[in-house]
Amino acid sequence: MSGKSVLGRGVGALLSDDPTANGEEKFFHCDIDKIEPNPEQPRKHFDEERLRRLAESIAEKGVIQPLLVSRGKGNRFRLIAGERRLRAARMAGLEEVPVVVMEQPTRGNNLELALIENIQRHDLNPIEEAMAYARLINDFDLTQEQVAGKVGRKRSTVTNTLRLLNLPEYLQDDVSSGIISEGHARVLLRIKDDEQRLQEIRGRIIREELSVRETERLCRQPRGVGKQPPADRQSAARAGELPESYCRAMTTQLMNHLNTKVRIVQNGERGKLEIEYYSSDDLDRLLTLLSPQE
Repeated sequence: MSGKSVLGRGVGALLSDDPTANGEEKFFHCDIDKIEPNPEQPRKHFDEERLRRLAESIAEKGVIQPLLVSRGKGNRFRLIAGERRLRAARMAGLEEVPVVVMEQPTRGNNLELALIENIQRHDLNPIEEAMAYARLINDFDLTQEQVAGKVGRKRSTVTNTLRLLNLPEYLQDDVSSGIISEGHARVLLRIKDDEQRLQEIRGRIIREELSVRETERLCRQPRGVGKQPPADRQSAARAGELPESYCRAMTTQLMNHLNTKVRIVQNGERGKLEIEYYSSDDLDRLLTLLSPQE
């Protein structure tokens, strides 16, 4: 059974005519504490606000679409697909969630299904999506055409998304955290071999909140044309404050990493970073995350 047929046909594709065939239930409500995360989860960044909204919906209506799991050891289950639903259900305080058990899974099945489910549900940022395509190609010997067919995308979409992996790692991080958009990143691919100019234009995108069209014009200009005059740079430096979009992106990135509320408070060129904690144990957890590792 291919990943595409499973996800395209829904829960029914995973169940036999007799859901209790061979004495095993394939669909049931499972104790949430018995479900282990998928170590092959392709999604690395979870938007805290979207997760909170999903948790509120789940608290009101429950988990409508079952999670896909496989049987593990000791009456436990390994998550294959549905990481956001699982996290949101935990936030909502649910004790049980509906699951569908996949028969005779392999590591390859688990990884392919997790990749395809995340891509089809638009649950990945552009860099995570590019990495998911790359894994489908490299780990399963698929062509770009085959990947496009499995995830329901045009081949040109897969090709263009994969090109984002040609950017330097720091720019990939910018796209993942929302500091710059996928559209900006596609434009910057044109000058990826000119590291100095790449950093220069990247800085202007963030400082001046340039649109994609403005970035295109800037990248087409010969080197040295269109630079800020020194007086303007000094004026911008005196203004001091970072763009609001940059602060939002950085706040989201920190909240995802620390799993708590974070706030950036600016005062000209200076400012402070506020990190909330809710107990002494929570403070210890945060100090562990923030302390340099040996």
